[in-house]
Amino acid sequence: MAYSTQEISENVKQARENALVGNYDESHVCYAGAIEAVKKMFKTTPDLDMKQKWKQCLSMLTDELELVKSLTSTLGSFKEEPGVAAGGGGRGSEPSHDKDVWQPPAPQEPSRPQRGGRPPRQPVGGARKPVSQSGAAPKNSKVIDSRSRGGGAGAGRRNVSAAGGGAKKGAPQSKKDKSDADDKPVSHDDKEMKPRFESAGYDKDLVEALERDIIQTNPNVKWEDIAGLKEAKRLLEEAVVLPLWMPDYFTGIRRPWKGVLMVGPPGTGKTLLAKAVATECGTTFFNVTSSTLTSKYRGESEKLVRLLFEMARFYAPSTIFIDEIDSLGSKRGSDSEHEASRRVKSELLVQMDGVGGAVGGDDSSKMVIVLAATNFPWDIDEALRRRLEKRIYIPLPSLQGRQALLDINLKEVKLAGDVNTEEIGKLCEGYSGADITNVCRDASMMAMRRLIEGKTPDEIKNLAKEQLELPTTNEDFHTALKKCSKSVSASDLEKYVTWMNEFGSV
Repeated sequence: MAYSTQEISENVKQARENALVGNYDESHVCYAGAIEAVKKMFKTTPDLDMKQKWKQCLSMLTDELELVKSLTSTLGSFKEEPGVAAGGGGRGSEPSHDKDVWQPPAPQEPSRPQRGGRPPRQPVGGARKPVSQSGAAPKNSKVIDSRSRGGGAGAGRRNVSAAGGGAKKGAPQSKKDKSDADDKPVSHDDKEMKPRFESAGYDKDLVEALERDIIQTNPNVKWEDIAGLKEAKRLLEEAVVLPLWMPDYFTGIRRPWKGVLMVGPPGTGKTLLAKAVATECGTTFFNVTSSTLTSKYRGESEKLVRLLFEMARFYAPSTIFIDEIDSLGSKRGSDSEHEASRRVKSELLVQMDGVGGAVGGDDSSKMVIVLAATNFPWDIDEALRRRLEKRIYIPLPSLQGRQALLDINLKEVKLAGDVNTEEIGKLCEGYSGADITNVCRDASMMAMRRLIEGKTPDEIKNLAKEQLELPTTNEDFHTALKKCSKSVSASDLEKYVTWMNEFGSV
């Protein structure tokens, strides 16, 4: 991985250097080699974040290659005047000269321009000089050959020099082949890549920051990865997923909801539910926090909010998940409210009014869903609460949910025969999903703690992996429950129930 990345970097550097000094043919070859390598990295990288970065790199290199092609085409459009030999590449007759006047010396081919010196000019109007007589790459550039990377049968018959306009080995390249190579654009894989958002009218740094930080094309969280919460899953599926699956039904008065608000104590799985919605829908997932839309420059936070929704419309169908929305949309008019905070809230309200339902009319592929979560629903502004039309309560897990959560957390842990998840689930009453996960984590480490007790650091380092794989007993869970208390009080639960009775919309 590191070696291939270094090769790509050197190839791009060589391509840019050749383009700066006017060696467009050599630059073309280097760019084509780098693009082929980046495409392979994009296809073979399993990490979604790295795929996004390789996608951006490929788009940038393609733009640079198109610029080199346009420069080459412009230079080739100049016609050579009759009788003038431009660097020996013209097809006109030999220029007439006075026999008493010495001819200028033949120009020598420089190996590489010196720093600080003026680069040699390319011949204008004549036939472009091929990369080499054998079709090989320049000596100093490391052109990546697709055959050396094991790119399959098709890739083995195609090298980078040929893709970049080079000739076959041992034969000069014909004008037709060169024209076809120059005119053929570098194609993207339409099935794997989506079009990139155009940053015209916006600060390019802001666009790159949003694309880098908050876009996830597939969160890879499914319904079965979330224990319990059957009612919440059903409501979310009805409000968000079904309008994408049944666009003909959800029209008119049955149009999709503008926004969905998930309310509940901390650690109940609101964020996981949002990621599961994006996975089931197959939408682009925008994970937004207050820090994402905050800037120290005046007016830039509002631009970020607008840009966020513009990008969501571009990548539609999309899901905008705003976690802890009370930090962004708290009640307006308080004494402690800052002017900049009020402007951000106003822009958020305006954009949400324009996003609800199918943005592109009846086209379900253009739908943008705003999904929000909060632990303090009573602090949300009234206008924002109105735009979040569907308000769903995410409660603490039930007995069946606690047992399912224990099974999910302990599926990779070796358990003793006396462990009873049903009994442990009853003991975890009042615990949130995050609390139960902490109990399982603590109990799974009890056996290791007993094993290393009294041992020196050297003895601990020399322990074999088999010695550490001891089963977790029922007593370990009882000890962990004494150490890990629940994080949600009864008074907190009463406040959520009271708010849902007044403002809930399930």
